[in-house]
Amino acid sequence: MNLVVKNLPSSYNAHYLEMLFEKYGEVEYAKVVYDRVTKEPTGTGFVEFVKEEDGQKAIEAMNGLEFHGKELIVEKARPRRVNIWG
Repeated sequence: MNLVVKNLPSSYNAHYLEMLFEKYGEVEYAKVVYDRVTKEPTGTGFVEFVKEEDGQKAIEAMNGLEFHGKELIVEKARPRRVNIWG
């Protein structure tokens, strides 16, 4: 299950994100999104769990949690739309 995580601290990288979520199950990968121009973190990341039920546990536990002064938004990621024209 692929999750999107919003409102991450700017100091977080993929390693910290994986460590934050691995207590809910086996994480296949974690990724933090960076701005293409400034190379600064956007506060958004993705976490892929091996098992669907582990991802669901993480959503229930982490969504709405106050973390470093911000409320985390954790939800199931929607599939990326492919632009066939560009």
